[in-house]
Amino acid sequence: MSDQPQHRPATGVEHRPAGPEESARANRTWWDAEARAYQAEHGEFLGDADLLWCPEGVREADARLLGDVAGREVLEVGCGAAQGARWLAAAGARVTAFDVSFGQLLESRRLDARSGVAVPRVVQADAQRLPFRAAAFDLVVSAFGGFPFVADSARAMRECARVLRPGGRLVFSVTHPVRWVFPDDPGPRGLTVQQSYFDRTPYVEVDDAGQAVYVEHHRTLGDRVRELVAAGLVLEDLVEPEWPAGHDREWGQWSPLRGRLLPGSSIWVARRPA
Repeated sequence: MSDQPQHRPATGVEHRPAGPEESARANRTWWDAEARAYQAEHGEFLGDADLLWCPEGVREADARLLGDVAGREVLEVGCGAAQGARWLAAAGARVTAFDVSFGQLLESRRLDARSGVAVPRVVQADAQRLPFRAAAFDLVVSAFGGFPFVADSARAMRECARVLRPGGRLVFSVTHPVRWVFPDDPGPRGLTVQQSYFDRTPYVEVDDAGQAVYVEHHRTLGDRVRELVAAGLVLEDLVEPEWPAGHDREWGQWSPLRGRLLPGSSIWVARRPA
């Protein structure tokens, strides 16, 4: 694969079914092509070695959702350029990180060199089919990685539960489901409901041939809870970060205007029973 992968540009948006293979193929290609631009745009806010949970600016160093990670076996799902994995490694964890996008993993190697903190175990993989043995990890972590982009998130939750040791925890963040009803706009237009919260039809960007080039999947709060429970996990906490005072950064649909009125992110904390 080339250092600068190419993908077909999106020329339209559809709400239609998109299965696991189509979603994975579209998102892998999209992130391969956009990885460099994404890191250039958001890298300063993300940091080279920091675990940022959400655009509201919640960082693990302050939130302490994972507890003491020193000596723990940790898996990061959808690691991107592995900023979170790098922070975990610096905190003493034994980290394995994976992403569906080879382009993002190339960016992770650049940040390894720039930061001086390497993540030695980085794998290209799909969150719906984890290439790891059962009960291999104490923690599974994902900050906006993987889960919004997979068609079968229930299977992804089962896979996370499978690789967790008894007593281990899954902590992940995704877009707050209530945002699905609003247009992807940080301004006043983004405060007007346009579709049903209960419509799970995927958001699909397509090229001029109608082929998917980017896909996101919606799950309601109830869907997420049921998927966790069906995977044998116990939900311990659901964090809905408020927009912090003085935070004026816009990131896609996230903005001070919207953040003061409704949640933009959700952070889920679950445990595999001992």
